[in-house]
Amino acid sequence: MTIEVRVPTLGESVTEATVATWFKKPGEAVAADEMLCELETDKVTVEVPAPAAGVLGEIVAAEGETVGVDALLATISEGEAAVAAPAPKAARPAAEAPAAAGGAVDVMVPTLGESVTEATVSTWFKKVGDAVNQDEMLCELETDKVSVEVPSPVAGVLTEILAPEGATVEASARLAVIAAGEGAAVVAATADAGLASVAQEAATAGQAVARDVADAPSARKLMAEKGIDPAQVQGSGRDGRVMKEDVLNALAAPAQKPAAPAAPRAPVPAEDASREERIKMTRLRQTIARRLKDAQNTAAILTTYNEVDMTEVMALRSRYKDEFEKRHGVRLGFMSFFTKACCAALMDVPEVNAEIDGDEIVYKNFVHMGIATGTPQGLVVPVIRDADSMSFAEIEAAIAEKGRRARDGKLSMAEMQGGTFTISNGGVYGSLMSSPILNPPQSGILGMHKIQQRPMVVNGQIVARPMMYLALSYDHRIVDGKGAVTFLVKVKEALEDPARMLMDL
Repeated sequence: MTIEVRVPTLGESVTEATVATWFKKPGEAVAADEMLCELETDKVTVEVPAPAAGVLGEIVAAEGETVGVDALLATISEGEAAVAAPAPKAARPAAEAPAAAGGAVDVMVPTLGESVTEATVSTWFKKVGDAVNQDEMLCELETDKVSVEVPSPVAGVLTEILAPEGATVEASARLAVIAAGEGAAVVAATADAGLASVAQEAATAGQAVARDVADAPSARKLMAEKGIDPAQVQGSGRDGRVMKEDVLNALAAPAQKPAAPAAPRAPVPAEDASREERIKMTRLRQTIARRLKDAQNTAAILTTYNEVDMTEVMALRSRYKDEFEKRHGVRLGFMSFFTKACCAALMDVPEVNAEIDGDEIVYKNFVHMGIATGTPQGLVVPVIRDADSMSFAEIEAAIAEKGRRARDGKLSMAEMQGGTFTISNGGVYGSLMSSPILNPPQSGILGMHKIQQRPMVVNGQIVARPMMYLALSYDHRIVDGKGAVTFLVKVKEALEDPARMLMDL
């Protein structure tokens, strides 16, 4: 039976892509979901997996060709005679082959997410010699964005750990070996030095190969046209491959002087040094630091402030919260009110919901709301998609579910991509006022703060009111002061008179 491999959906308004790399050749065996080729669009790199196990037949679209959505890329001959693709030789020492044939099962790095090619082994929950059940957690991997738990594919005994804690592993790399079955013998915890050496050499060779990759065709063409040295462009594609967007970023970046070496840390008294603790920054924390600094370096960030009287929202919530929870099964919080208010304001001031792409402004006729969430590992921003079309109950349920999974480190990369605007609630930690930093490429972020009773003049009388300061940080390259102030006033008006949101005013 012949199976067709076609171009998948590439994203909203994206109609074509360039075939960047084929990972398989005609006649080679492929396993189901194994990566066959990589497509490149103006924005992202898309990997195309095999829809079924079999043998790769004809490649219809060669590297460098431009293809449309749903175009035919290749064919696969499916059938029982098709042999699954073998593991890379460098990743499997020869001495292990008999063990694999006799019931040894490899534990592999799972799919890490779009454009994520490597992870760090943060924690092993099991030791060599430990018995494990199927789906029991073996270890935890950490990427730039999320933590990924790796379950045991079978029941058995953990016989070898190939990637210790702290090691950096690539997508689909081997992590460990399990002797499958109830009769699996418990092996010694000490590993053979020769095998460890082979594994280290394989990892080193793999890194060397990963760096020796062909850049995307459109990137090569653009670099040749502009006379750019490829060595001077930092690649963001698979295995460090330079993409067209990387070249455009390099062209747009101003020439920079070599960074001065970091000043050495001042000497610390011995009695203080003995009480210090050094912990390596996690990949997530390093990414947070880099992205926040990049946002400051790229966008013209400005913040405007206002304050909102929360009396009406608090009264409405108090009146209906019990019935709301009974009817919908979720608590009625403040975030749904702010989300609905922001969605309405974004429709009135669309530039706050837009982004800059080269010399163009991309306006979004939808709202994918990012909700900044603090976790033990750092700040993450899960995205509530099409929040503008959701009800209060749907928003509250989505925020609760995303927040819970964020704290547990269960969010996928896809769940944190594509946001058009962000809300950050520093008030839950007691913040009275702050200036949030943009989440690129977004052009706006709303900062919520602590609700505090303050004296206000209402109808000529001084009364205590529950007030909250609001802060809108925005990219002044695309949003003018008038638009920013108008947006914040719209949010304030909606919250001080919640009926406006129900009446679509």
